[in-house]
Amino acid sequence: MTEPVTGAPYRADHVGSLLRPDSVKEARKKFYEDKSISADELKEIEDAAIADVIKLQEDVGLKAVTDGEFRRKFWHFDFMGMLTGFTLVERAVGVQFHGVTIPPTHPTITGKLDFPEDHPMLEHYKFVAANTKVQPKISIPGPSCCHFRTAPEDITPAEYKDLDVLFADLAATYKKAVEAFYAAGCRYLQMDDIFFAYLCDPKHRAAKAALGQDPDWLIDRYAWMMHEAIKDRPADMKIGMHLCRGNFASTHAAEGAYDMAADAIFNKTGIDIYFMEYDTDRAGSLEPLRLLPKGSKRVLPGFITTKTPELEDIDDLKRKFDEAGKYCDINQLGIAPQCGFASTEEGNKVTMDDQRKKLELVVKTAEAIWGGVDK
Repeated sequence: MTEPVTGAPYRADHVGSLLRPDSVKEARKKFYEDKSISADELKEIEDAAIADVIKLQEDVGLKAVTDGEFRRKFWHFDFMGMLTGFTLVERAVGVQFHGVTIPPTHPTITGKLDFPEDHPMLEHYKFVAANTKVQPKISIPGPSCCHFRTAPEDITPAEYKDLDVLFADLAATYKKAVEAFYAAGCRYLQMDDIFFAYLCDPKHRAAKAALGQDPDWLIDRYAWMMHEAIKDRPADMKIGMHLCRGNFASTHAAEGAYDMAADAIFNKTGIDIYFMEYDTDRAGSLEPLRLLPKGSKRVLPGFITTKTPELEDIDDLKRKFDEAGKYCDINQLGIAPQCGFASTEEGNKVTMDDQRKKLELVVKTAEAIWGGVDK
C-alpha cells in the first residue's frame, strides 16, 4: 500500500455525495430492479464514473475527494445495512420530509451489532485512494443514525431495549470501523451525524419525548458515542462531522438553531472538522460558533447551498465570514457546501453544471479569504 496522502483540514471541502450520472442510474436500475446485468458489469460502470468524478473534484481545485457515494442508494442506510446485526426492510411508506416522502427503506436491528472485517465500504475507500493524486476521503453515517433512524419496535434484541447497552455496542462497532478504515489507509474519515441538528427542532424533540427519550439526554449520549468511537484514533487521522436538517430532492426534514447541541458538538465529541449547514434561516444564527474551543478544530459553514441552482455571490460570502469571525477565530474556519448534492441517488434539483459551479465557488472563496485551499 502506498503512503496515504494527508493534509486535512482544508479551507475548501465538500460533504461527500455528488449527482449521479445517467450511466450509473441506468446501471443500478438494470442490476437492482431489472436483474439484467451482473454485479461485475455494475461495478465496471460505477468504477468508470467514479474515476471521472474524482477528476472533476481535482480539476476544480479540491484537495480532498470522494467517490460521490455513487455505489449507494442512501447516504446512511447502505452503510448501516452492511453492519452485522442490521437488516434493511422495504415497507409501504418512507420517512416524511417537507412535502415529500423518501423511499420506504427502514433499518432494523436484529442481532448483536458489530463492524465486519469485509464491510464493502472499505473497498469503496480503497478505490478512491488508488485513483486520486490528492487526499481520499469517505463519508459514512455517524453512530447516532443507527439509533435515531431505527424505530423502537424495530430493535428486537432484548438487551438493546436498554439504550445504554445499545449505545455502548454502537460505540464499540464504530470504534472497530475507525480502526478498519485506518488500516485500509484512510487518514480522513467523515461521519455524518446530522441528528444533533434534528434534536434542536421542536417537533423532533417532541417525537423523541413521546417515546420516553429526553432529547437533551440523547444529545449528550450521541456525543459520548462519537467520542468513544474516535478517541483512540492515531494522531495522523482526521475525523470530520457533517450536520444538517435533511436533504432529499432539495427538501428538508428539520429546522432550528444549533444552540441546544453546540456545546456537545464542539466540546464532547472529539471531532476535528465540522461541516455545518448555514444556507438558510432554518439553521439559526452563527452565535453558537462562540462555543468552538480555540485551537486546531475547524468549522466549514455551509453558506453555499446544494438545494437550488442559484450561485451565491462571493462578496456576500465574504460578509458572512466577517459575521462568523465575530464569534470564533477566522483561521478556524473554511468553506463547504451546506450538504451533499445527492444524499440519495435521486439527487437534488440542480444540474451537473450547477454542481461544478458551486464546487468552483467553494475553492474561489477559500482562495479569496485565506489565500488557498490548503493554507
